[in-house]
Amino acid sequence: MNQTVDDLSVSYFEDGIETVKQLDKIVLTKGAWATLIYRYQDWDQKKEQYSPDKYTIRRYQKKNGEYKQRSKFNISSADQAQKIIAALQQWLQAIPEQAEHTETTD
Repeated sequence: MNQTVDDLSVSYFEDGIETVKQLDKIVLTKGAWATLIYRYQDWDQKKEQYSPDKYTIRRYQKKNGEYKQRSKFNISSADQAQKIIAALQQWLQAIPEQAEHTETTD
């Protein structure tokens, strides 16, 4: 049961193998809608090793006391993550006073 954001995870086990290994998570927003970003690795059965780090942003809705995943966005490489960071930094630097006033906490 996922009753709190602390209970949420992307870790996944199949046949005793952790096929999705969660390395870290950061809670971006809490409340009726929660947004989390995870750092994880996938198990490569053929190579018998974990993939390079991947990232995913997940959005959850709390309904009837339990969080259910409603959407996700997977960032499949460090290069893609760097491009997203660069774009956000560019936008935030262009309007610094607006960025200070538009933070949301859902």
